[in-house]
Amino acid sequence: MSQVSRSVREALWGMCTADAMSMPVHWYYNTDDIKNDFGGWISGFNAPKSRHPSSILALSNSAGSGRSAWCSGANRPDVVGNVILHDKLKFWKQTGGSVHYHQGMPAGANTLNGLCALRVAWTLARGRFAEVGGPEAQAAVLADYVRFMTMPGTHHDTYAESFHRSFFSDWQESRPTSPSKILEFAEKRSRQKMNVSVPDSQLDAIGCLPMVTPFILLSASSNEEQAVSAAVDFVRLTHPHPRVHQYVAVYSRALHATLNGASLRQQAEAALRTPVLDAWETCQHYSHRASRLPVSSEERLRVHQSAVESMGLACYTKGALTSMFYLAHQFHEDPRGGILANTNCGGENCNRGMALGALLGARAAYTGGVVPQEWKDRLRDAREYIPDILEELA
Repeated sequence: MSQVSRSVREALWGMCTADAMSMPVHWYYNTDDIKNDFGGWISGFNAPKSRHPSSILALSNSAGSGRSAWCSGANRPDVVGNVILHDKLKFWKQTGGSVHYHQGMPAGANTLNGLCALRVAWTLARGRFAEVGGPEAQAAVLADYVRFMTMPGTHHDTYAESFHRSFFSDWQESRPTSPSKILEFAEKRSRQKMNVSVPDSQLDAIGCLPMVTPFILLSASSNEEQAVSAAVDFVRLTHPHPRVHQYVAVYSRALHATLNGASLRQQAEAALRTPVLDAWETCQHYSHRASRLPVSSEERLRVHQSAVESMGLACYTKGALTSMFYLAHQFHEDPRGGILANTNCGGENCNRGMALGALLGARAAYTGGVVPQEWKDRLRDAREYIPDILEELA
């Protein structure tokens, strides 16, 4: 196995491990709630509690993007329960405001976005497409996405974020199923949404990265521009927002370089210095504070938590990507420490974690480290998918 192939392998494991680690405390905005609910900071896989201390699931729009209160008069049918998440609408309609987003999922399970990323990787690997970013590959990925999302019983997650609900709210009108027709639908929808005067802000979210990450991984041996184009061209189909492509490009360049042996520390700094993020000085402030404290101490974790809260704790791409690159810089050769720190920083730690985990795993292949084997062994979905993906890539 080549060094690049090993890097792709560890990136897949890192991505899925970080997602599953964070799943039980996904969107915990008060980090003390993590300690209270789990008797200390997260150090391994856990099942979620049935109650979530800061859940707003009941406010989410089950018919499309955003929250129910934002919907202006359009009596669209529920997507949740009718088109996707077939048996989960009851959780969205519960009163009381404390239902966990990943209700009933077992320890080590991946979230819906993590599963979608694995499906993309599997589809691309199996398809052996001449162009990873070409129309044939895009069509195959979208067709598998539609089948997976609309078929009952394919997963156990309770939550689908806005981009899923928006996509299927539009898809249900004509319900195309062939790869070519789904691609045609997605391209037309993208053009329409990119040309509106007020874009859907919920599509400008770090959840844009999980499904494009496999396009970068499978373009690891191609040149950088091909990898970036593959990711950017696909994200326009799932997240048609005028700002998202620039964030995807920044991430794609960093991951592609890391897969090919570049220093993750340097790549993270370069990303934070880009005009798109422009956050290097802020990150330096927190880096200096953290460096004065013992490694793995709670005091040092508190600095990282403050940094993430300051730079971007929620889902919106610019802040979340800034926080992610800050953690990548801090833990550039420590996948275990980085994955746990990300989880214990709370907020949008699943999607932020998948982006971080892929980078940490990719770099670990070059430094003699790997994602801990005991974590790989306890993953549920990824343990089934990743060996098949790697076999197809061999």
